[in-house]
Amino acid sequence: MSSSHLSTVDGTDRLCVSERAQCVPSRVLHLRQLPPDVSEQEVLSLALPFGRVSQLITLKTKNQAFLEMASEEAAVTMVNYYTSATPSIRSQPVYIQYSTHRELKTDNMTNQRAQATLQAMNAGAVHSGNMASGGEGRGIAPGQSPVLRIIVENLFYPVTLEVLQQIFSKFGSVLKIITFTRNNQFQALLQFSDTVHAQHAKATLDGQNIYNGCCTLRIDFSKLSVLNVKYNNDKSRDFTRADLPSGELEPAATFGVALPPYGAAAFPPTFHQHTGLSMAPVPGSLVSHPRVSLQMAPPAVHSVLLVSNLNPENVTPHCLFILFGVYGDVQRVKILFNKKENALVQMSDATQAQLAMSHLNGQRLHGNVIRVTLSKHPVVQLPRGGAGQEEQALTRDFSGSALHRFKKPGSKNFNNIFPPSATLHLSNIPSSVSEEALKDLFSLNGFAVKAFKFFQKDRKMALMQLASVEEAIEALIALHDHQLDHNQHLRVSFSKSTI
Repeated sequence: MSSSHLSTVDGTDRLCVSERAQCVPSRVLHLRQLPPDVSEQEVLSLALPFGRVSQLITLKTKNQAFLEMASEEAAVTMVNYYTSATPSIRSQPVYIQYSTHRELKTDNMTNQRAQATLQAMNAGAVHSGNMASGGEGRGIAPGQSPVLRIIVENLFYPVTLEVLQQIFSKFGSVLKIITFTRNNQFQALLQFSDTVHAQHAKATLDGQNIYNGCCTLRIDFSKLSVLNVKYNNDKSRDFTRADLPSGELEPAATFGVALPPYGAAAFPPTFHQHTGLSMAPVPGSLVSHPRVSLQMAPPAVHSVLLVSNLNPENVTPHCLFILFGVYGDVQRVKILFNKKENALVQMSDATQAQLAMSHLNGQRLHGNVIRVTLSKHPVVQLPRGGAGQEEQALTRDFSGSALHRFKKPGSKNFNNIFPPSATLHLSNIPSSVSEEALKDLFSLNGFAVKAFKFFQKDRKMALMQLASVEEAIEALIALHDHQLDHNQHLRVSFSKSTI
């Protein structure tokens, strides 16, 4: 029986290994096309969901690795699983096959770092319940759930449902996600199609940062085996049901968690423009190596949005100020002089910019479906002194406006941020103003009132249903801050309720 010699991590160690036909299942697996600077943790994270790993050799100069599972059954399960779900490290596909070697034996201890990492991660897997009884088998503990409970610590940037889907779908098919806030922490429940997918994701991602130095993932298995999602929106999603409505989840949902207010309150503004971030390093073996990260670019800290496909005949800076002001305090608006279908909207901070973008992108305004994206501009520049009168009129500074909804910390407005809807919430109504007067106000401005209802306990507020979401958007723009008597102005926002 011939023996072959393989270089280990430092290129000096020699291995004596027994050869067998490559097609025969083996405890030793051969991994190819790894990132050049792959870490031992990243390699092990692919294997630990399936069982204990006995030996690990990384050949960084060849972008390859060999690992020996504690049992052939675990190796077979791992190869079979990755045949149908190609694994990846940092978005780079990794190829796994049985090795011609039946076992790995080192002649000396120069590969100590890899073995120390191996022992630590094996111990961590046993401690967290990732291993089957005895630690030698497949590694899928009986009764574990395909649902993960995710807590995001050090939340310096907003973490959206889309971000979670992007991260976790690399490990298998994500069926459902529910996000919520509990004990002032952003949390999520995420259901995979298979428990093995959940095992793999937990082993790889627990303790890692989404962005550099912040947004740390803490992952456990949920006691739930199935999530009940009633609505598809930016807080919950059932990827198997495109027909679900976009309304809010009800607090009495069957999974028994306290759901957050829709919008800004779920992502408190923890950073602001022109303010540096101080991010302490997060302890933990998976994040201690600077290259072991999820490799996601943080969301732009810029608070400027690019709004495109506007109707230049109808849109003004004031119009955009009122509309985007539903989701944050607009500082400046600039309609581009040479491309009047485009505008820049500067919000108070990046959290508000994210909220406005998620709620207004794809909405219809003055007959056009608008697009809202993050701009590369850090601020909206005011026109220079030599600018013409028209160009100056296209740019407005609203930083001192009295109409900002969120300038008071802890304002109730943070709890009442909803997506555009055909039903408007009216407030600050004087007792002298009747239902008919309010209906006439909207009708005379060209809006068809379908239903109206005063709040029973507080007649200063009412709901008004219009013919469509687009009409409600235009009515809000036209009539928010409309003077109802000598010192009271109407306040208009979108409602989560219907009449």
